[in-house]
Amino acid sequence: MRIAFGSDHAGYELKRTLMDYLAASGHECFDLGADTAETASSYVPYSLKVAEGVAGGLYDRGVLICGTGLGISMTANKVRGIRAAVCTNEFMARMARQHNDANILALGARVIGRGLALGIADTFFCTEFETGGRHQDRVDEILAAEARHMK
Repeated sequence: MRIAFGSDHAGYELKRTLMDYLAASGHECFDLGADTAETASSYVPYSLKVAEGVAGGLYDRGVLICGTGLGISMTANKVRGIRAAVCTNEFMARMARQHNDANILALGARVIGRGLALGIADTFFCTEFETGGRHQDRVDEILAAEARHMK
């Protein structure tokens, strides 16, 4: 799977850890920034790069990391076709994929630790969407709302 990664300075170290971990699992990982933890940087441009790349089909999925996961996911969700989910545990990651077909995982580097982040990533990238049925209906409703409100 081709996975795009983006972070601000607060998420830089966790981003590097997850990239190394997922690359060792056979995924192609692409770092779209930030490039350091040393200089404060806004999550907005990195979130948009990842979201636009996923929405455009350059990448299969994405991972975004800032201090809380909130701002970076809110930004990504402004891009048509993106369903970025902040996950703080493995259950949330499983449901984000199974029920919501989330295509970007958002994490808070100041909220969760390394071990939990690895477990969340494993769950997110190993869980498939339950196509058909009520979950597909909900995703279709999200897409319809997006079409109405993101002109």
